[in-house]
Amino acid sequence: MAGSISTTPIAGLLVVRLDLREDDRGWFAEVWQRERMTALGLPDFGPVQANVAWNAARGTTRGMHAEPWDKLVTVTSGRAYGAWVDLREGDAFGTTYAVTLEPGVAVFVPRGVGNGYQTLVEATAYSYLVNDHWRPDADYVAVDHADPALAIDWPLPADERVLSERDRSAPPLAGVTPVPVRHPLVIGAEGQVGRALVAAFPGARGVTRADLDLTDPVSLAQWSWREHDVVLNAAAYTAVDEAETDEGRRRAWAVNAGGPAELARLATRYAFTLVHFSTDYVYDGRVGEHDEGESLAPLGVYGQSKAAGDLAVRTTPRHYVVRTSWVIGDGTNFVRTMARLADEGATPSVVHDQVGRLAFAGEIARATRHLVDRPAEFGIYHVSNSGSAMSWADVAKDVFEQRGRDRDDVRPVSTEEYADGRALAPRPAHSVLSLHKLEATGFEPVDARLALRDYLAALPSRP
Repeated sequence: MAGSISTTPIAGLLVVRLDLREDDRGWFAEVWQRERMTALGLPDFGPVQANVAWNAARGTTRGMHAEPWDKLVTVTSGRAYGAWVDLREGDAFGTTYAVTLEPGVAVFVPRGVGNGYQTLVEATAYSYLVNDHWRPDADYVAVDHADPALAIDWPLPADERVLSERDRSAPPLAGVTPVPVRHPLVIGAEGQVGRALVAAFPGARGVTRADLDLTDPVSLAQWSWREHDVVLNAAAYTAVDEAETDEGRRRAWAVNAGGPAELARLATRYAFTLVHFSTDYVYDGRVGEHDEGESLAPLGVYGQSKAAGDLAVRTTPRHYVVRTSWVIGDGTNFVRTMARLADEGATPSVVHDQVGRLAFAGEIARATRHLVDRPAEFGIYHVSNSGSAMSWADVAKDVFEQRGRDRDDVRPVSTEEYADGRALAPRPAHSVLSLHKLEATGFEPVDARLALRDYLAALPSRP
């Protein structure tokens, strides 16, 4: 089991002090224990392959190489001097760190960080767990281990080092092209949540269906998934009523269920974190407040397809399912519609027996960034603004009041009255999502009414 984890001058490079159990027979250590190590702060990096490097001679020197995967390095016999250099693009390029590796000491090496090892005694073996499978076409970045610019104090002199020809010919630091930093990918960047996510994640690449179609196997196969460490899926078929038609049903299932299933498969294959955005429609709305442990019970096709997508995403280890409700952002939405009607002098009828909380897209993006950066434990999280529950009629009245209209200009009606003569899909009557799990991570949601006030203040008034 792990005893402690220490940071280093290289971002993401961590030294793990293992709990070494020794007796007259030898020693025992858990070199990877997911639950305990992640609790201490080691990334849940999802190892898929274990390798062993056996070194018969003292002075065997390997590296320095930066591989396109993360790895956890431990020594199983002997002793070695380990050295690392940050070869990722950015201000920290060229930063170095070194430590002696022996039983009881492990080091987590993030991708893009060059690593080298020099054995200090004969019969030294070190093992490493990696989160991608070795492949012959892997792109390794190498640097000369003896370059004075690195200032690495190798214990053994040059004439005592055993090196491969490849390592002897590695370029100096000045000749190394930095490893590109992997950037977040936002799928569905044209939507309200997608736009907010692109703004919230620095360097994020936003794509639309024209760029990447989740329902097209060719489009998925051609995408460079290795370039992304986090993939945020804000793409969805959201035509709730049209989803009840034959064509709408097929489209909803393809986008909301099939697309996330493919992303989950790719997340496992390429070891990226998958963030998937879901909805209160996965519940039947029969309880006053829904928590993350409630059983799924969607009422209509839209909710059913989204529930299926949620279940598919949960099959990949590194995932967040962010369930939200009543989304308001940059685009067509209920609040903008009510503001327009208020400005036009209309007197709309709005349902009063569907209650929930508004979730502003900026707040969803802020909470998502919090979960990813912390990082919070993988799993399902409910995200919305905070405050008391409101009906759609309550929201409309608040909008009218802030646009200078009388609250009574909004006529409350029941769902049954509103649906008369319309082909509407069933909707949950109660959409309030419990925020306790999110708040337990240290996130403090903004009150929905305050957010609504600020949102309306930014909207231009129509003459």
